Amino acid sequence: QVHLVESGGGLVQAGGSLRLSCEASGRFVSINNMAWHRRAPGKSREVVAQITRDNSLNYADSVKGRFTISRDSARNTAYLQMSSLKPEDTAVYYCSAHVTLPGSYQYDSWGQGTQVTVSS
Repeated sequence: QVHLVESGGGLVQAGGSLRLSCEASGRFVSINNMAWHRRAPGKSREVVAQITRDNSLNYADSVKGRFTISRDSARNTAYLQMSSLKPEDTAVYYCSAHVTLPGSYQYDSWGQGTQVTVSS
C-alpha cells in the first residue's frame, strides 16, 4: 500500500503563488510517473502537470508558463509551484503516482486532495 499526502493548498489572491507538496510513503520498489490533477466545481477532473521518473515534463495548456512541477526522488515527494494564479485555478488538487510494488505489481496511487481557492 502506498499513501500520498498533499499539502500546501489554501486561499490566495489572484496573481499570487502557492506551492503544493505530495509525499509518498509505504512499501514500494519505485515511484514512476507522478502527476497533479484538479477538479473544479462543476467540471471534470483534468491533468495539470506530469513528471516522469527521468524528469520529462508535461503541462496542460491552461497552466503553461505559470505552474512548475518538480520532484525530489530522495524524499519521494513531488511539488507543484503555482504562480500568477487566476480565479479559474480554483479547484481541489490531487496528486497521483504510478508505483511499482514488491513482486512487480504496478498501480496508480492517489492522494486525498488539497483545496486551492483563488480570489479575484
